[in-house]
Amino acid sequence: MAKLQGFEFWRKTLKEARYVVAPMVDQSELAWRLLSRRHGAQLCYTPMLHAQVFVRDANYRRENLYSEVCEEDRPLITQFCANDPEVFLQAALLAQDYCDAIDLNLGCPQMIAKRGHYGVFLQDEWDLLEKMVSLANEKLKVPITCKIRVFKEVEKTVRYAQMLEKAGCQLLTVHGRTKDQKGAMTGIASWEHIKAVRQAVNIPVFANGNIQHLSDVERCIQETGVQGVMSAEGNLHNPALFEGRSPPVWEMAEEYLEVVKRYPPCTLSYVRAHLFKLWHHTLQIHQDLREELAKVKTLEGLADVSKQLRLRCQEEIAKGKDSEDKESGLPFPRWICQPYVRPVPKETVTNGNSQESVVKKTVCQKRALEDCDGSADTLSKNKQKKRSRNPKKNFCPEQKPKYIKCEQCGNPKGNKCVFSLCRGCCKKKAYKEVADCPSHGLRFKTKAEKRKAEEKEQAERSTTEVETSDRIPQPLQDSRRELEEPLPLL
Repeated sequence: MAKLQGFEFWRKTLKEARYVVAPMVDQSELAWRLLSRRHGAQLCYTPMLHAQVFVRDANYRRENLYSEVCEEDRPLITQFCANDPEVFLQAALLAQDYCDAIDLNLGCPQMIAKRGHYGVFLQDEWDLLEKMVSLANEKLKVPITCKIRVFKEVEKTVRYAQMLEKAGCQLLTVHGRTKDQKGAMTGIASWEHIKAVRQAVNIPVFANGNIQHLSDVERCIQETGVQGVMSAEGNLHNPALFEGRSPPVWEMAEEYLEVVKRYPPCTLSYVRAHLFKLWHHTLQIHQDLREELAKVKTLEGLADVSKQLRLRCQEEIAKGKDSEDKESGLPFPRWICQPYVRPVPKETVTNGNSQESVVKKTVCQKRALEDCDGSADTLSKNKQKKRSRNPKKNFCPEQKPKYIKCEQCGNPKGNKCVFSLCRGCCKKKAYKEVADCPSHGLRFKTKAEKRKAEEKEQAERSTTEVETSDRIPQPLQDSRRELEEPLPLL
């Protein structure tokens, strides 16, 4: 059977899915996908999987995909991060029998993606991306899809999308934010960019960004013309988003825990993270249960904390305290599933005298740098502990000694290393050349000489014994032999 492509793939395999749960690291596991499908989601993605690890580690494959095969969990798209065409293809070949399509992550903006050189940090390497997508499209029996972020320029974003379509991408998800829009600087996603991409390509397009309620989904489809809408954080705070409902938090929490018990295994950290998201607004009030939720080590313990939160909320409802939530600015009482909106960082303002005064940012505020005197008030708790153990320890970066780099790897070299290398490079060189480096405690030459001396001494001892036995007369040797023989039993 020929591989379905483009709109035919969307209509027949994905069954014209409009409501999509995003791929979320450690958060879109099987139990959460099944819960979301119960409440309106029509298509789900696996969490982002690392292609290189997926290829080399059988346990990783089993734990993150193979053991989660479930008839109820279809259609399903498996997402990979990768930066090598061959590795991406190998991972996709290992996964294609367990899903309906393979997605290439080109949208992750986190620092780990920058260090690993994948996600959105590949968006300027069009030749590499074209090769990755075209090779996968040629070799796989399932379609290849991509999830991207936009450039600031609409025109460049359109050319980017058209390049991926030409390479063989059969469905495109467009997150309407740029690489820099993350964390406190997330801001509003641009539906203008998404609309421009949708009008420029001839494959299905999913929109991602600004989705908090079902009304946002319908409005996005109308304004952009996309085939479907993907939700991440909106789904995490309200799994019933695609149903258009905002149920009590405990209803979703208890149902999720029931699914977790029915479809093990599920990592406890995933469950804890989901409960933190669901109970987010309530935990701002009940700090003691927030700490308890972070400490418990069993599924039963997590369920017990969730039950205590439900009982407290129900007591507040009975006392009529739920009306107090209106003062917090939330659209619903805090025990109702609803989105969490990040506070927008305040920018510089101008006062009446036309002099700029900077408003102190309350979001992601960093601790001030430590003073050079390293006083206890300016040191972190960890460094204060180190200071208590070693009062003379210096924490001032300006006064710290400057290290000379290793000639081979760039790490700090040993101060007295005979090769002027770091310990790792020194060990390799000393082993290869059978040399010593006292500063690093390496004694390859000494040990080799000692071993030779022992072998020489052993050889001399053997020679001496042979010569001694040769000098003993034969009668004496016969007498010695007779004395060494055991006496006969009487």
